Amino acid sequence: VRNLGNLQPRRRKYKKAQKGRVPVRVGGSTKGNYMAFGDYGLRVKDGLRLSAKTITAIHSMLRRQLKAIKGLQIWLRVFPDIPVTTKGTEVRMGKGKGAFDYWACRVPKDKIIFEMSGPNLNQELAKDAMRQAGFKLGVPTEFV
Repeated sequence: VRNLGNLQPRRRKYKKAQKGRVPVRVGGSTKGNYMAFGDYGLRVKDGLRLSAKTITAIHSMLRRQLKAIKGLQIWLRVFPDIPVTTKGTEVRMGKGKGAFDYWACRVPKDKIIFEMSGPNLNQELAKDAMRQAGFKLGVPTEFV
């Protein structure tokens, strides 16, 4: 089990990546749009780029809110595997790409990013926790 405080790939072929775009699914693909592991989930209604720090903050917030429920399981359906680089402020053009800053992942529209289940987890508790998690994302979300 990987430590959630350290969400990053074990190794990568290249240490820097191009910016890329959030995927827009036009061919009818439904990968990641359905519940696979848990009973309740959080679906994003717009595409976005999530940082590892945001994912970790949401996960710890969910754990903190639902601490009383024994046997709670939370599944992460996205993983930050894209290195994001930045150049300092007031740096002139040129002189190469900036230094590595953080890990991120591209999340397409309608993807479920968190799932959870537990023996004593009722829908009201789960819905409230996922609503709080949605506030940290900055895009419209939906409880599933």
